[in-house]
Amino acid sequence: MSPSSHLDDESAIRMLIAEYCHHYDDKRAGEFAALFTEDADFTVFGRSRVGRQEIHDHIGTQQPGMAPGQHVTYNSVIDVAVDGQTARARTDFLYMKKTDDGFAISNAGRYHDKMVRETDRWRFKTRTIVFLGDAVPDGA
Repeated sequence: MSPSSHLDDESAIRMLIAEYCHHYDDKRAGEFAALFTEDADFTVFGRSRVGRQEIHDHIGTQQPGMAPGQHVTYNSVIDVAVDGQTARARTDFLYMKKTDDGFAISNAGRYHDKMVRETDRWRFKTRTIVFLGDAVPDGA
């Protein structure tokens, strides 16, 4: 893989990570779910959701009564495989919410991702959310 194609892949993966945040925060469940492969595995709070439709129905929208919030991501470490078809990333995150007194961090942790290149774009194959202080599960 040439250095320029490696940088192009890293840039596309950073865009994928950012789109995840924007689509979730803006409650765009269809666009959110489209970031995942058809058979993706998304694990949060120790529970896995498998497949794009299940991810759409159970993760792609904020739960009723949940205060609006915004993701902040940083410190992404991206490793693109030599063949340029798969990648792994670890990204730290904060989730901010509005309170009566201003703003507060409601969650913090790290995303553990495996991505694949599909014909039109990079997509998440697996995403495991590990909250600050929790152990990283095997295989994440």
